[in-house]
Amino acid sequence: MPSAKIVAFVLFEDALALNIAGPAEVFGSANRLSGESSPLYELIYLSTAGNLVRTSSGVAIQTQSLASVNVHELDTVIVVGGVTVAEAMRDTVLVEWIAHASTIVRRTCSVCTGAFLLASARLLDGRRAVTHWASVDELLAQFPAVQVQLDPIYVNDGNIWTSAGISAGIDLALTLVEVDHDRRLSLAVAKDLVVFLHRPGGQAQFSRTLATQAGAGTRKLKSQLETLHVWIVEHLDEELSIERLAARMKMTPRTFARKFVDQYGRTPAKLIEDLRLETACRHLEENHIAIKQIAFLCGFGDEERMRRAFMRRLRVPPASYREQFAAAI
Repeated sequence: MPSAKIVAFVLFEDALALNIAGPAEVFGSANRLSGESSPLYELIYLSTAGNLVRTSSGVAIQTQSLASVNVHELDTVIVVGGVTVAEAMRDTVLVEWIAHASTIVRRTCSVCTGAFLLASARLLDGRRAVTHWASVDELLAQFPAVQVQLDPIYVNDGNIWTSAGISAGIDLALTLVEVDHDRRLSLAVAKDLVVFLHRPGGQAQFSRTLATQAGAGTRKLKSQLETLHVWIVEHLDEELSIERLAARMKMTPRTFARKFVDQYGRTPAKLIEDLRLETACRHLEENHIAIKQIAFLCGFGDEERMRRAFMRRLRVPPASYREQFAAAI
């Protein structure tokens, strides 16, 4: 049997423990569930100087120094994120090692804000990439050459894989197991770890409704506008023009549009599409009604318009989304 693939986690002080432990457990479970006599993966943990590295939760991990490792023996490098990633980006030894290793290993990956380290190593220039949704604007500002994606859980561009916030590292690791072996093993691992069977990269990172509510809370919106998105969700199958929404808020269309963007951070049309898409996803996951009916209930008008919205935002058609995420009936 071929030797185990060596997966190297690259971490730093105050890295997020779940960025490490989640994917590591996926590879560990794959070893146990493969049915092979030898492990499929060997996991090692690296840091610039080696020795114990303390994560943000206080859990300490024993690491090897970067200099002590033969990069040519590594298969996969996974760079994790953490609250001190900005400090880690100033570690030239770390960044240069990541850049060098990426030219040798089969694939280089990041979890959460680990994408900033890949970007610092110039690995993401001209590539599609993702990070935690709350860090998207910062990644764009610091590295304008990166094609930062908001919605996907993970993105593969060439031999570079990036994943979104925290638990998305588990989804990424499950996909790597599937790529290396087969879907049967990745699903067995997902079941063993009692995680959601496993989310492809196209599934949205977070709830638009929750994000809107959180934004409303931080911006201290007037009570009328605070609850507007709730009313919109209840009337998605209706015509939701600027004029109608403005009349409901007792404002002129111009004033309403300006206040809406100021306080929600997006246009009414953009929020309505987000909410329609999220509601459609929920209906598809519940698996109770036909796709054509979902398109009508969510205000897309017809199935083709909904399909285009799914392809544009999630890169997967509604039928495939349902196949991946629908509950058994």
